[in-house]
Amino acid sequence: MEALLTQLPTGLAIGSVLLLAALGLNFTFGQMGVINMAHGEFIMVGAYTAFVLHAWIGLDPATTLLLALPLAFAITGTLGWLLELGLIRHFYGRPLDTLLLTFGIGMILQQAARDLFGAPNVDVPTPTWLTGGITLFDTVRIHHSRLFILALALTAVAALAYYLHRSRPGRQMRAVIHNRDLAATTGINTRKIDATTFFIGSGLAGLAGVALTLIGPTGPTLGTNYIVDAFLVVVIGGLGQLRGTVIAAFALGLLNATVEAWADASLAKLIVFAAIIAFLQARPQGLFTVKTRSLT
Repeated sequence: MEALLTQLPTGLAIGSVLLLAALGLNFTFGQMGVINMAHGEFIMVGAYTAFVLHAWIGLDPATTLLLALPLAFAITGTLGWLLELGLIRHFYGRPLDTLLLTFGIGMILQQAARDLFGAPNVDVPTPTWLTGGITLFDTVRIHHSRLFILALALTAVAALAYYLHRSRPGRQMRAVIHNRDLAATTGINTRKIDATTFFIGSGLAGLAGVALTLIGPTGPTLGTNYIVDAFLVVVIGGLGQLRGTVIAAFALGLLNATVEAWADASLAKLIVFAAIIAFLQARPQGLFTVKTRSLT
């Protein structure tokens, strides 16, 4: 039990980052069936946004963090909106084509990052008010930076839930997720909803990138370390299901942390994938599904 409690902070930190990374994928993949492989590079762009604010503009660490969060959301959201507007909307209904297209866009963004910032990883300093931590049960130490990431992830979930259930555009987005054709017949501009969804989803990836600067270094391949696990969170939680994404993200984060405490990284990853395959064999639709009136 003591060993499990020791891994709890790490699991929550991993789960928080996965949640931020998967929230956007949950709706772009669940709503439009677009496999956006460039989502990982949007995470990388968010991390480099914080680096530019500190290293190039010269802001102090605290100001860098507070300014990087909205700025990274706006930059990566705009990139996602341009990607959907200029390319992806011409490939709807062709998931393999969108996979190859976004994979190529991701490679372009990676190379652009190498040209601008170099191949070696770079660091973004943590604000002094996020250094240190608190100790629970005399053995479990939770760093303030991990608590901040957890709070950021939960805030993003709360804001997204409010948007989906309380705002008119959010309710229109839910209508498109449930039944795109029926939503279109009621006068909803599904193309506009798709663009808005890509903006929000990509912006959330930028927030994940800023959060990752509090955990480790930033490099051109930062996002590739999380994109597969983010897709797994979406599949396990259920397409287009916010509560499923939250549960799956923290479950996968805690499972990763717990297994890695008893085995090396390669074996731990194998065990986690085996557990996911077993779960999907028993429940291929994920934890939750969209309720419809379809007879099939």
